[in-house]
Amino acid sequence: MTNIDLSQYDVPGRGRGLRDVIRWRYLLTLLIRKGTATRYRNSALGWTWSYVKPLIQFFIYYLVMGFIFGMDRGVDNFPLYLFSGFITVQFFNEGFGNATGSVVGNKALVKKIYLPRELFPIAAIAGAFIHFLPQLAILIVVALIYGWIPTIAGAGAILLGLAIIALVAFGLGLLFSGINVRFRDIDNFAEVIRQLATWASPVLYTWQLIEEHLGDIWLFLYLCNPITVAVELMHFGFWVPTVDEYSASNEGGWVGFAPHFGTHIGIAILIGIVLVVIGQLTFRRFERTFAQDV
Repeated sequence: MTNIDLSQYDVPGRGRGLRDVIRWRYLLTLLIRKGTATRYRNSALGWTWSYVKPLIQFFIYYLVMGFIFGMDRGVDNFPLYLFSGFITVQFFNEGFGNATGSVVGNKALVKKIYLPRELFPIAAIAGAFIHFLPQLAILIVVALIYGWIPTIAGAGAILLGLAIIALVAFGLGLLFSGINVRFRDIDNFAEVIRQLATWASPVLYTWQLIEEHLGDIWLFLYLCNPITVAVELMHFGFWVPTVDEYSASNEGGWVGFAPHFGTHIGIAILIGIVLVVIGQLTFRRFERTFAQDV
């Protein structure tokens, strides 16, 4: 009886997880192009919506928090503070939301051919970042109006903040997208997380209010939220260079980072890595029945 060496053959429908992304990078590029090309298909305004929608939401938040609740008087250059945090959370919300529904949204491909299914949430995060760029351009213009001067430290903080957002959104998106194929109500749970994201980060208020009303222990737990860390890094990159240090004569200035902020940066990165690992393991477990469940 002839023995056949099958070591060079892949098991059908089973890949190497995230390691296959580099091998299939051309297909990843096609998925990203497909997502960006079809985003505003048959829309009269097209990519103009990428500017209009966040601006409308920003003005609503600014009207409520700035004028009605008086945050405009308590924080110098509050519109810049608000917008820099707002678009950061929007990047997370869109990346996480798109990644959660990415496998179900590509069910035609999942049913017909085999490809590394991890490409779908990765392409969703990349598409969210491309959609984020017009908002970032508006933020830069607003910051320049307020006298923003870029610094190396500020640029590093911005890049680190965006990297944390992308890492956490991908980890959660990988986790939720796998479960969402079998249990569609997980998409509703993801929507709840996205709604809480803005209020659970120092976007509409400052972290000092958490310390003042809840105490140091709750502040520490609050800063363990990676989105909070990313928002504060964006504030440091865009808002801090435009305001003076806090003083008795300038109570709306920057008071510095929260206590042990360097530790919280490490915690945020660690949480992101853990989420990616757990997300990959969960995704691989549910992947076996994607074609049947989708």
